Amino acid sequence: MTVELRKVETVYQGYSTIMKATLAGSDGATFTREIEHHGRAVCVLPYDPERRMALLVSAPRPPVIWAGGPPELAEAPAGMVEDEDPEDAARREALEEAGVKLDRLEHIGSPFSSPGVSAERVDLYLAAYSAKDRVEAGGGVEGEQENITVMEVPLDQLWAWIEKRRIEDMKTLALAYALRVRRPELFGS
Repeated sequence: MTVELRKVETVYQGYSTIMKATLAGSDGATFTREIEHHGRAVCVLPYDPERRMALLVSAPRPPVIWAGGPPELAEAPAGMVEDEDPEDAARREALEEAGVKLDRLEHIGSPFSSPGVSAERVDLYLAAYSAKDRVEAGGGVEGEQENITVMEVPLDQLWAWIEKRRIEDMKTLALAYALRVRRPELFGS
């Protein structure tokens, strides 16, 4: 079915912008949908191939809590692209949130996070690090009340969490699966 975007109106503008889109189907009938837009995002899973560890962060997420999820969500470091390219944003977020300085990033893809309602596209990366690359404490930007806890997790434990459905963040799931496919030797004994 061919759909034509006829009109977009801004309904609300704050951290997120909510728009009402009017569309027309191939039969000419019009209908509306909401679009949430807050910009492009990045997510990076730092992993130490020598020690077989991954760096995750844990933070309270109000929408997750509201929806009955866990009080804190374990995730790979992530955030919004500001006035920079996505790779620089991923490096910045890894340093701010997890205290790790990353060099080479392996781009996994740029999927839409929730295409039924959001325009957000997330650039996903894997990045190797070593113990010497942990140059700061992490925990987020001072004054932003992010309440981030940094966790260095053995890759086998990360995989066990996935099997037990304890990783409930889609970005982190996608990156953990990508790491397991691309570097299977890092998992298991």
